[in-house]
Parts: sequence; C-alpha cells; structure tokens
Amino acid sequence: FTMVSFPLALLALLVAFPIGVTAFSKGHRSHISGFRRTCLHETVGTQAEAFQLGQQICTYKTITITPSGMNEGELPRQAVSVEDLTPHLNSYIESSGMKNGVLTVISRHTTTALTINELESRLARDVEEFFLKICPPDERSESEKKEAGVRYLHNDIDQRPDGEDEQQRCRDNGWDIDDDVELQKWRDQEPINAHSHLISMMLGSSESIPVVDGKMVIGQWQSVLLVDLDGPRTRTVGIQLMGNS
Repeated sequence: FTMVSFPLALLALLVAFPIGVTAFSKGHRSHISGFRRTCLHETVGTQAEAFQLGQQICTYKTITITPSGMNEGELPRQAVSVEDLTPHLNSYIESSGMKNGVLTVISRHTTTALTINELESRLARDVEEFFLKICPPDERSESEKKEAGVRYLHNDIDQRPDGEDEQQRCRDNGWDIDDDVELQKWRDQEPINAHSHLISMMLGSSESIPVVDGKMVIGQWQSVLLVDLDGPRTRTVGIQLMGNS
C-alpha cells in the first residue's frame, strides 16, 4: 500500500458510497411501504371486527352507599370505613348488557376516596391507623383519634369563606353568606375535617377498569373499594360504562 494508491482507494470509496446509500434508501422505503400495507390491513381488519361487537353503550348512573354498621340518625365523627363497591358494579354491568369496554367509577365527595385492593376487615383497620398517623385529625375535631397540637388552616372555620371566589362558591351552592345569620349557619355545619381531605388526595377519587366478556378485569383478591374518611355518612358514587354489547 503506497502513497499513490491511497488517493485511488479513497476515490473508489467515495464513488461507491452514494450507490450503497441509494440502494439502502430504496430498500428502506420498500420496507416502510410494506410495513404501512401491513398496518393498513390490520387496521381494516380491526374495524371490520368492531362492527360485529354489537350495539355501542355509553351510560351513567349514581348509586347511594350507606356505610355498614351506621346507626340511624348517627352523626359524623370523622370515622374511617371501607365499603365494597364490587357487587354494585357487577350488577350495573350485567343490567347494561355491556360485554367489552371500560367502567369508570368516581367518588362524588371531597372526603372519600376510591382504590382497588383487598377487602379484609383487619386490613381496613390498618388503613385507618396508617393514614391517621400520616395526617392526624385536628385537636378541634370530633375524631376519637384527634391529636393535641395538630391544627390545619382549613379548619379555621371562623376565617372562611376566605376571598371572593370562595364566597361566590358558597352562594352558588345555596348559602346566602351575605346574611350574617346564614353565614353562621354555614360555619356551624362545616366539619373540622382537613385531614380527611388530605388523605383523599393521596388515595385518589376515581378508577377505570377494563370489562371483558361482561366481567371486570380485576385480580382474584381485588375489590373496588370506597374509603370514607369523614363518616359515617351516606355517600354517592358515579359510574359510567362505555363499550359494546
């Protein structure tokens, strides 16, 4: 290999490189074209199958949940309870006729939460103990687990509603807070429950669950649970089904 042959080899490489790039590019385009044809074929096939799934379903309802063990006329005391929604959801799916789709369930309260986990009484007590250690109740609350020295800004009821936006929200919800008597009535009915709100934010307020062949796709030991963090109270839950019969 001499100094004279090096430029010739380099020239040959430069000539061959565009040819190789062109061939690769053509092959690559051919591969992409075939890939697109395959995807198009699969998409058309999927659409054809979708027409055979049956009638489209999109329906919503609200269900009422009364806590187990709640006595008639019992006042809320910031109790924590876990209620099983699974039978209600199964019943709604069955009555709707939906075979495949998605079920979405949402809590309609700011002091309840939704989760998917095991329904077991001792675990429910663990849930209460665990979260009340993270967010202990205010010393001014009605909770049996309240802790001395714990205070939350939300529970300064005499300072609320704080600002024009919150005042308008009270008016929109039927409270004439511009009247001093009505304002005091509103404050009197407000619970000392900031910890309940905070725990609800940690757990979440909705779940979406696949439905296949008319059944929720959840594990053997899983249940859909409503966690009431400010009870006992009668609660409502929203359910929506979207899919096909």
